Amino acid sequence: MTPELPPALLDYLRQSRVALAIATADDDNHLLAVSDRFCQLTGYTPEDVLGRNCRMLQRSAPNTEPRERLREFLANPRQENVRTPIVNFRKDGTPFVNLLYMSRLRAIDGSADYIFASQFDVSRSQPDLLSEYDSELGRTLGRLSPIAGDAGIVVEGTLLTIANSAATVAQAKMMLAGLEHDYRA
Repeated sequence: MTPELPPALLDYLRQSRVALAIATADDDNHLLAVSDRFCQLTGYTPEDVLGRNCRMLQRSAPNTEPRERLREFLANPRQENVRTPIVNFRKDGTPFVNLLYMSRLRAIDGSADYIFASQFDVSRSQPDLLSEYDSELGRTLGRLSPIAGDAGIVVEGTLLTIANSAATVAQAKMMLAGLEHDYRA
């Protein structure tokens, strides 16, 4: 059974300026908590998503390569984190390209009870916005580490800045162009 999330960690999520989610690290990786920014980004309320796996955001998008990267991360407990663009859909059905970052949160004893995730819409972003997101996510992880540490949880891995933000934005725009063609309302 997954332990309760520490209140300080939940408070932190509620105050985050970044779209964040925390899920279980076992079974179906169901969501335990989401930030207000997550709700703003996706259009879903916490009641819509808590207890469900975030893959619900993918709907019918193939996401072959991103899904494989996520499966590898979840299957390999030594892999500290993963970052990949993935096609998601807002509650209203609008597609967007989500730059997903996931990391394990480990207890002092080494057990990984939680998965920490951050989401960012790169569909129509400019490279400077992506750099701003990277900076904000870096600050978020920096502030999260001591809060989690006080609760006996270690944030695994470090955030590596995207080597070529422009290439990531270009890839996202190509994915979005395909989505707009395939999923026109």
